[in-house]
Amino acid sequence: MVGGSSNIGWKLFLTPLVGFLLLFLGFPVIIDLVYSISKVNFESLRNPVPNGFENYGEVLGDRQFWRASWFSLRFGIITALAQCLLGLCLAVFLSPLIEKRAWLMAPLMLPLMVAPAMVGLMYRLVLHEFVGPVPYYLYMWFGDSPAFLNADNSFWTLVVVETLQWTPFAFLLFYTAYQAISPEIRKAASMDGASAFQILRFIELPLMRPTLLVGFFIRFIDGFRVFDNVYTLTGSGPGGSTASLPIYIYETFFKQGAIGKAIAASIILFLVSFAVLYGLNWLGSREKAVAR
Repeated sequence: MVGGSSNIGWKLFLTPLVGFLLLFLGFPVIIDLVYSISKVNFESLRNPVPNGFENYGEVLGDRQFWRASWFSLRFGIITALAQCLLGLCLAVFLSPLIEKRAWLMAPLMLPLMVAPAMVGLMYRLVLHEFVGPVPYYLYMWFGDSPAFLNADNSFWTLVVVETLQWTPFAFLLFYTAYQAISPEIRKAASMDGASAFQILRFIELPLMRPTLLVGFFIRFIDGFRVFDNVYTLTGSGPGGSTASLPIYIYETFFKQGAIGKAIAASIILFLVSFAVLYGLNWLGSREKAVAR
């Protein structure tokens, strides 16, 4: 009787949460699924016309979709690698200094306090070919300046901007993991004659490995779905050269008015992301099982 009443209590306790999820998540998902297999625009939102999987066919046959997918994948991998490598180096080399002067952590975290859209606008002004101070001084000192926001350089400009803003996140994550390593382990290895590089390579990095992987995948996911700072800095870029998948979906929805096609693209993105995350989770659980 006690167990039965306890189960009933839990069910009653969880009922409002389940109802909330069904109302605010389940209903929009159903609407999106209906729109994704319908011909619909802003004039026919209430009366969508079913067209099977035509929207999915249009998305998969659209070169801009694949171009945006390639941009998002490449951008996510490169920025995640750059941020994690820089964050790890900062965590290792600045650790002794921060231990003595903890207040240095505050200015290092300042980039995280700025909204990404504001960062995009700021660098758009700073790097503008005609009014930006950076091109101006490059012309003054060297007689020439690269066009930071043209089709050839905009991708790497965005990579640098994204890395500058989000490296502090990786640094904070890795610094915490680095500090969690017991000093006794380092002391024992040092007494055995291990050099600082050997301690880092064979002791500290293996102990930090789970945090390094988590940090990489967090930054990859954030880079893959990037929208705000890219859109405010370059938009979709010359010829769509800097259109990420979220930007592609946004422009398809609002500029083209192809609501069904945009929702179909978002569902494809969701399914691919879910498959990737499921695969990574499966690999992680398998690695833990092997370790045991």
